[in-house]
Amino acid sequence: MNNFVEVLQFSLSVTMPIFLILALGVLLYRIKLINDNFVDVGSKLVFNVTLPALLFLSIIKTPLSEHSDFSLVIYGMIAVFLIYLLFEFFSARYIKEKADRGVVIQGGFRSNMGIIGLAYCVNAYGDDVYSVAPIYLGGVTILFNVLSVITLNKAVNKDANLKGTLLKVLKNPLILSILSAVIVSYSGITMPEIILKTGNYFAQMTLSLALLCIGASLSFKTMKADLSNALISSFGKLIFIPIITTFGGYLLGYRGMELGVLLLMSSAPSASACYVMVKSIGGNDKLAANIIVITTLASILTTSFGITLLSTYKLM
Repeated sequence: MNNFVEVLQFSLSVTMPIFLILALGVLLYRIKLINDNFVDVGSKLVFNVTLPALLFLSIIKTPLSEHSDFSLVIYGMIAVFLIYLLFEFFSARYIKEKADRGVVIQGGFRSNMGIIGLAYCVNAYGDDVYSVAPIYLGGVTILFNVLSVITLNKAVNKDANLKGTLLKVLKNPLILSILSAVIVSYSGITMPEIILKTGNYFAQMTLSLALLCIGASLSFKTMKADLSNALISSFGKLIFIPIITTFGGYLLGYRGMELGVLLLMSSAPSASACYVMVKSIGGNDKLAANIIVITTLASILTTSFGITLLSTYKLM
């Protein structure tokens, strides 16, 4: 009994701080202490400055070489690609509206790893997780962006310039920070201490500011629209994907922090960028918003259950 209580306390220590900051974001928005302009500016600051700084500094802390182990990120990218293909197969047969298929697929396979997934990992393992999580996050994030462009353009069936869109993906600040950090780490360049300290101040802002903005931007007004498709996508995101990804990692022999990262990253809710990309191409943005709201709130419960399960068997 005592062991179960300890495991439950550990799982809640990982997920509850995230929930509380999200709830604080909702509250502060409701009492008008923060507004839409704050959310817009804060989100842009996170996306363009603080999160790239966090990822860059996290990656260069771990020297990379030809002897570095990239098996986890390779497995993660393979798993994401195979899951994406399964979602494409499923949606073609069970999602009636063709224009909604890309929204359901993207909402299902694309996780908010850079903010909520990373926050889960830091709460679970502390700063030690930066030796594993950033490289995994970097590789999978690049794949997320490419697959999202493909599925949304295909589903909406517009004559979009795929080449131009992919170039925009490569200009993504997160991807640029990841690639530049890998180059710096491989080359052995030592960054000046003043640059590292300055970047660290920005990096420390990331998780709390991003979670407040996500909480403030959650909207429950459109929940009735396209609810069935939103629930299908949410089930895939929160139940199917974490089980498949984590069980596959278990079969490959991953244990401890590595298996924990697989669970926590795959259990993260749908990425906020899903809404931005859908709206930018004139897709069903209400459906995308519903998926984000449902998965953001429900992931606290599903992730807690997953942590409890793995911790009970001493696997993470």
